[in-house]
Amino acid sequence: MRPLTDNQYASGPVNWRIVASLLPYLREFRGRVTLALLLLFVAKLAGVAVPWVLKLVVEHFEQGADALMLVPVALLAAYGLLRFSSVFFSELRDAVFARVAERAMRRISLQVFEHLHRLDLGFHLSRRTGGLSRDIERGTSGISFLLRFMVFNILPTLLEIGLIAVILLLNFSPIYALAVVGSVVTYVLFSVWCTEWRNHFVRESNQMDNRSNTRAVDSLLNYETVKYFANEHFEAREYDAHLQRWEAARMKNRLSLAALNSGQALIIAGSVTLLMFLAAGEVAAGDMSLGELVMINAYMIQLFIPLNFLGFIYREIREALTNIERLFKLLQTPVQVADAADAQALQVRGGAVDFEGVAHAYEPGRQILHDISFAIPAGHTLAIVGPSGAGKSTLARLLFRFYDVSAGSIRVDGQDIRNVTQHSLRQAIGVVPQDTVLFNDTIGYNIAYGDPGASDEAVWAALRQAQLEDFVRSLPKGLDTLVGERGLKLSGGEKQRIAIARVLLKNPPVLILDEATSSLDTHAERLILQALNQVASKRTTLAIAHRLSTIVHAERILVLEQGRVVEQGTHPELLALGGAYAHLWSQQQRQQLDGQNADV
Repeated sequence: MRPLTDNQYASGPVNWRIVASLLPYLREFRGRVTLALLLLFVAKLAGVAVPWVLKLVVEHFEQGADALMLVPVALLAAYGLLRFSSVFFSELRDAVFARVAERAMRRISLQVFEHLHRLDLGFHLSRRTGGLSRDIERGTSGISFLLRFMVFNILPTLLEIGLIAVILLLNFSPIYALAVVGSVVTYVLFSVWCTEWRNHFVRESNQMDNRSNTRAVDSLLNYETVKYFANEHFEAREYDAHLQRWEAARMKNRLSLAALNSGQALIIAGSVTLLMFLAAGEVAAGDMSLGELVMINAYMIQLFIPLNFLGFIYREIREALTNIERLFKLLQTPVQVADAADAQALQVRGGAVDFEGVAHAYEPGRQILHDISFAIPAGHTLAIVGPSGAGKSTLARLLFRFYDVSAGSIRVDGQDIRNVTQHSLRQAIGVVPQDTVLFNDTIGYNIAYGDPGASDEAVWAALRQAQLEDFVRSLPKGLDTLVGERGLKLSGGEKQRIAIARVLLKNPPVLILDEATSSLDTHAERLILQALNQVASKRTTLAIAHRLSTIVHAERILVLEQGRVVEQGTHPELLALGGAYAHLWSQQQRQQLDGQNADV
């Protein structure tokens, strides 16, 4: 399964089983949830008692004030205490439950983060970073909302409706209870229908938000390319076009929300007016006291305030479920490269690497490698050369197990890498990539990433080996110098040497050099090659190179063409063959000579 696209969830019902999947987060804090529910019940009892006390106060004065002021004072004090209690216990309930909601957000965020790191390289090469970050942000917020409001707003509102209906049924004509229940049912049915109708606009708005955010992030990540082609105005027009579609979607969302709110307000106003007509008629006929009229009015207002809030909550829950749906779909994305059930940690004895009959295709009909077989004895260096697209970097990705081979096997010290844990395999392999991307942090942080527990002395030792010590010491902030987004504050050569220092600090038994000196000038390349040759002499090394001059001392060289090994041997042996390698060598020597003549 590939990354989520905007169209995948544009329509269709929300999976309500998502709600059930959140129950474990409630069970983790049984004590807090129980206490919060108890506080909720107390708050609702206090809230329902308020109109009854108000009735008693009104009836007391309606019957004429007597000399004893103790009764009205006590009633008024009780009225104020109950109102305060209703709010206080509700706030206390929220405070008690806060840990549950925040912990759920934390757990889900971590779960998504870990799952994204388990997904294969193909997923990450295809993802839309901006839209993905929005999905995660909205999804985790939706989980917190769902936990808090479903448990502590929908259930209590239904409880309050039931209590009010019972009070009206026991004290007045059944028509009042029927009117309340009928109003609530009408309100709920209208809210559900209208919310389902407008949910399409909510989804469309989210899609447009994802697209505009993705476009903005993509443009900013490629800041230099935008400048190279002077396309700032083009990027602004493209971004504005996305924002225009987002604006139109938001307008539909707003207008549909206005229609929903207006319909709900009409039902509420009609229901309250109907009950007030009934109660006023009974007061005029002498069958109901003024205090009872006030109580009914207070109950109706008290009822429809949370009911109106219930409409808002339902809308928000529906939207939250839509957002959580995308997050859970992301969690359901299958892991293409997974550890075997009985996978053991890699036991490294020397680091010998064997490729046997390896074939690979990234997708059907696009075969990259065909029956590749070679061995790298422990502590030896094997170089892979060939034209672009021959499959050189694919070999490195397969060894690092970014992908599993389509056929054949890869073994390290006789152990099939599909039968060992990915963590232990990758701990044993160091990579210096062709395109070095650094974290937006300090130089020290990026080098220490190779071994987060390393001492400063070890970091400086790696810097010295990578010929980077003088450069870092010349900087005002030294190791604390920020490298910028993707390391853009540094030159290509400086980034490459930081990558080399990072691998040197990791000190792995197996080394992959994927055109590790591609960003260096001739002088820097010579210095780095000395360090790399010294390091590689003690390690099993797979060196992928474009410039043949960097691998002439390799103990064995493989020449790839169109995913097949066409030649192999040492540098002198391959030159003597007069084949593909000799042709590449003469071609590069001629280019180098032409470049020197041009400099003169």
